[in-house]
Amino acid sequence: MNKPHPAPDPGRRIGARFVLCAVLALAACAQVPSGPATKARQETLVYPKPPDEPRFAFERGIYSSADVVPDSKDASFRRLVTGETRGGYFLGKPYAVAVHKGRVFVTDTAERQVKVFDVPEGKYFSIGDAEPGQLSKPLGIDTDQAGNLYVADASAKAVLVYDRDGRYLRKIGGEKLFDRMSSVTVDPQGERLYVVDIGGVNSENHRVRVFNPKTGAHIMDIGRRGTGAGEFNLPRDLAIGKEGRLYVVDGGNFRVQVFNADGSFRESFGTVGRQLGNFARPKEVATDPGGNVYVVDAAFGNFQIFNADGDLLMFVGERSERDGPGKYMLPSGIAVDDDGRVFFVDQWFRKVEIFRPYTLAEGQGNLTRAAAAPAR
Repeated sequence: MNKPHPAPDPGRRIGARFVLCAVLALAACAQVPSGPATKARQETLVYPKPPDEPRFAFERGIYSSADVVPDSKDASFRRLVTGETRGGYFLGKPYAVAVHKGRVFVTDTAERQVKVFDVPEGKYFSIGDAEPGQLSKPLGIDTDQAGNLYVADASAKAVLVYDRDGRYLRKIGGEKLFDRMSSVTVDPQGERLYVVDIGGVNSENHRVRVFNPKTGAHIMDIGRRGTGAGEFNLPRDLAIGKEGRLYVVDGGNFRVQVFNADGSFRESFGTVGRQLGNFARPKEVATDPGGNVYVVDAAFGNFQIFNADGDLLMFVGERSERDGPGKYMLPSGIAVDDDGRVFFVDQWFRKVEIFRPYTLAEGQGNLTRAAAAPAR
């Protein structure tokens, strides 16, 4: 178990404005007369800015256990008197995120574990820091409907499986099955496991390998190295979307390729460039309950949102050397939960930021805090 670290400077979490413009409604955000409705939107950081219809609201950031675990009255009073700062278990180098009913799982490559922030229960714990199931270099992560956790360990070249509370269940894969694995995705029913093998410069194994997540049996492969339709150059991540479509981030070809559930090629979207809808350094991908596709771009410092057919809808975030809501230097992981909340990881600022759909009332859904026990 890690030792508590000093609390972060809260000043770095606020103060910077978050920028989001709906691309289909033009990138420029016009000035509108001030009024009660406009003021409320600005105070709750809704995006895009007025007069466009709001789609998301910045909800909170998670840097450490202190952002989730409630503070006791005694400890709070002691710090008020002594001037101490609150400690907690901080993110070291977060990479990917997965969410199940308000429980946020984050892989930490620096501390070689999965850090777990349970918002409804107000608790924190870690997974994979001891045998059995000790992790070496956890990267991609996902959960099934039951809450079972699947972690891609790049050093072990295997997927380690745990239950929702971190009890180790089994391992899938091994040295001979992967060259350089980067991510793992499981279908909601827990019947198919998709593992992205990024390959490398000297490898021809740029592909997605498909397994039975219960038995570990290899089912099939999708793709091979190349630039053509259905071929990959340094694939990074996969998400399952509408009608079982498979969205694969084809990093070296600067595009997202779409496959049918049986692995057959369907279409692709995106190209290299600096304009909205282009990609420069695409990393992870996620889908929401409506079938929209969210793609992280580390060079742009944002995530772009497309519909199921690859048409650009909007983007969130900007590249920045200073931390703040919507400010990113090295974004990597992304997940969307059943409520449509977006969980976005930045490695440089060591945080997970959460965006709530504007149609979802604050305090509703999976992040609703459980009733606290009576104080003693």
